[in-house]
Amino acid sequence: MSAISNYLENKLIDATLRGISFTAPAKVYLALFTTDPTDAGTGTEVSGAGYTRKEITFGAPTDGAAIVSAEIIFPAATASWGTISHLAVYDADTAGNLLYYGPIATPKTINIDDQLKVSAGDITITLK
Repeated sequence: MSAISNYLENKLIDATLRGISFTAPAKVYLALFTTDPTDAGTGTEVSGAGYTRKEITFGAPTDGAAIVSAEIIFPAATASWGTISHLAVYDADTAGNLLYYGPIATPKTINIDDQLKVSAGDITITLK
């Protein structure tokens, strides 16, 4: 993932060029989308049917990249979630601000009783 939301772009510019403080979120959460979230956060996030955002952790960055450091397992779907095409990182488990997003290499259809698992090392956030 290397796309950054308008929200985070503005916060980073304020913090690095204007001296306006930005408090980083204590936790960040992985969200699943069936359409592109876009910089404005206008995509279609999965909702209902047992879906919840999951906390995600990253290792220390190296050369402008941070890699997810622990496995993430979403709950079993109680109805179809559709075809997951994009992932996003938010600063809250509900609502909140979109931070980073990007497409997944191979979209995955989640049907009833399916679970989506993201292994450690499967997601990289880059600023290059």
